[in-house]
Amino acid sequence: MNEFIGFTFIIIGALFDLFGCIGLIRLPDLYNRLQAATKCVTLGTCGILLGSLIIFGLTAAGMKAFLCALFILITSPTSAHALARASHIAGVKLWEGSVVDKLKEDTEKK
Repeated sequence: MNEFIGFTFIIIGALFDLFGCIGLIRLPDLYNRLQAATKCVTLGTCGILLGSLIIFGLTAAGMKAFLCALFILITSPTSAHALARASHIAGVKLWEGSVVDKLKEDTEKK
């Protein structure tokens, strides 16, 4: 039963990784691509690692999978935020269809 649940998490995680990769190709600008990379790939990779944890249990391999998932959950959103903010400050343009630019609004208020 644990193997079935673990493989289910692995398959769902692989699908999220696939959707994230498709988003990297299909989305129009850096900020949207960064969103796809951060959300989908983080969730997908953590799903794969959670499935590995369920399959291996509380062994050394399972604990390594848990620690890797925890590291990804902490570092991926932080690095994506830093990259997006630095890109915006450096002048990377938003897509023409973008509706809101909150960082520009916040900097103009000051």
